[in-house]
Amino acid sequence: MNDKLHWMIYGANGYTGRLIAEEAVRQGLKPILGGRNQLQVQALASERALDYRIFDLNDGAATQHALQDVRVVAHCAGPFAATSAAMIEACLVSGCHYLDITGEVSVFVAAHARHSDAQAAGVVLCPGAGFDVIPTDCVAATLKLALPDATHLALGFDMFASMSPGTAKTTIESLGNGGLIRENGQLRNTAVAADARDIDFGRGVRHAASIPWGDVATAYFSTAIPNIVVYMAMPKTQALVMRWLLNPLRSLLGSSKVQDWLKAQVDRRIHGPNEQQRPLYRAWVWGEVRNAAGKTVRARLETANGYDVTVHGVLLTLRHLLDYQGEGGYFTPSRLLGPRCIEQLPDSGRIVLSEGSGRLISGFP
Repeated sequence: MNDKLHWMIYGANGYTGRLIAEEAVRQGLKPILGGRNQLQVQALASERALDYRIFDLNDGAATQHALQDVRVVAHCAGPFAATSAAMIEACLVSGCHYLDITGEVSVFVAAHARHSDAQAAGVVLCPGAGFDVIPTDCVAATLKLALPDATHLALGFDMFASMSPGTAKTTIESLGNGGLIRENGQLRNTAVAADARDIDFGRGVRHAASIPWGDVATAYFSTAIPNIVVYMAMPKTQALVMRWLLNPLRSLLGSSKVQDWLKAQVDRRIHGPNEQQRPLYRAWVWGEVRNAAGKTVRARLETANGYDVTVHGVLLTLRHLLDYQGEGGYFTPSRLLGPRCIEQLPDSGRIVLSEGSGRLISGFP
């Protein structure tokens, strides 16, 4: 793989792909832009004096050919449940490291299942190299180091959010799936917002409800803690609507007609936050571990807005993989880049640990 000199952003014409391309150029990097839409990808490449390649992931031979001289691909074309398997397969055949910006549990589970294949190919698979799931994965890994015998992990985040079109469509696709937690090492389906609690994420106590976030997979792969729940801050009324309205309608919301209608509304109405709005949408991340004796340790972290975390998280991972000399396989961000890699990203703070009593834990790596 040492003779491969290029890297690619696939889905470069999407909202987040464009942001990554713009920042990469600002940093003096020259990615190849990839995608299906020739007009959009070619225009984007021309604006930035970059090379581009047009191919459809459904064409395995064309995808493998496009990756022949590519060392790392940053896959940004979701929904990833529909696109990641084909790109991962092409990466394994072509000997190209893979990273993406998914938050979908099924994608993490499927990528983890290719660990042995990736080892044999000498290829790194690192899905979730954005806001999903770098901050929460780092919090989980740091808490595991602080309490190695932890049996229960709770994670959560509080953020001002404005969705991109791709994120909105991925959210829509999950409406029919319900909630998800990890219990005794196994994934278990639950109702949406089945669990609720009040949490101080770092800017005061907020109500939060459980959501099927990617960490029920990735935090387990990073820590082996067998019981995991993820929460998102939301008003109690929103949690009640999710619990009592969305759950009975799951089958309807998952139907193809409703899905198509909702996605059409996204195309018409959602364009993603602009450059002036994004800095306003900061995020606060929280975590708590507990062992069998009842000892608890908590962590808090404040980060930049989710899109900036994603852009810089992808580029941090990309730079690491361009120089990577280690073994192939499936990696979570914290296992590939270190449990505090979030602290390397612009405008993100440090992970602060405290005991259950509230006393800060100092001097911890």
